[in-house]
Amino acid sequence: MKLSLLVKRIAFLVVVIGIWYLIYAMNVFEDIIFPSPTTVASALYEGFASGDLFSALGASFRHLFSGLFLAILFGTLLGVLLGKSREADETAGMYLVALQSIPSIVWVPLAIMIFGFSEAAVVFVVVLGGTFVMALNVRSAIRSVSPQLLRAAKTMGVGGVSQFFRVEIPASVPYFMSGIRLAWAFSWRALMAGELLSNGPGLGYSLRYAQDYARMDQVIGIIIIIGVIGAVVDQIVFSKLEKNVMKRWGVL
Repeated sequence: MKLSLLVKRIAFLVVVIGIWYLIYAMNVFEDIIFPSPTTVASALYEGFASGDLFSALGASFRHLFSGLFLAILFGTLLGVLLGKSREADETAGMYLVALQSIPSIVWVPLAIMIFGFSEAAVVFVVVLGGTFVMALNVRSAIRSVSPQLLRAAKTMGVGGVSQFFRVEIPASVPYFMSGIRLAWAFSWRALMAGELLSNGPGLGYSLRYAQDYARMDQVIGIIIIIGVIGAVVDQIVFSKLEKNVMKRWGVL
């Protein structure tokens, strides 16, 4: 990251915290509703010092990785099916878009009815949150392969299954990486929705627990953690990985 960009982001954060302090000092809201940045920082310190937030983070990432792996697997298989079969795409393709547009929180009651208030219900919501967006990107990736590239492969004696693995899959890698990045983002949001209504460990459950006991400092602190993790993982891992792949494939 360039130094100038880092300075700009830090300066923006300082301004936001300054405005936060100003609103708090003006006593526009009661302390229990609008805590100061110092109070929120203290609540976060207590949570990490006691180990509660570390346990919640561990549980959330366990749910996330389990669900994200399955979402990428199922989404890839479904996307390949729709991308390679016109009949399947014409019959089920439009419903894939409809399923992808359903908010993750909508799947929670279904998950609870099937799995009860268990960690399996949370993983189920995460899987549904990431599968459909992954499938849409894989379908687009398969369809985006240049017809000229396929014809050139055929003239060189590469066809059928061999063409799919040696030509279509390598050509689809940039779109596949974009799908993984989106699947991560959708799965992370789905995870929070699932954990909010679960009885198991996780950041979402900790957030609901803090809300039940009117601990607004903890609520805001956990919201900050969720946002920071989402942004940091996207920028440090998936964004860089996607850009590197696209540069290597000559897309950028």
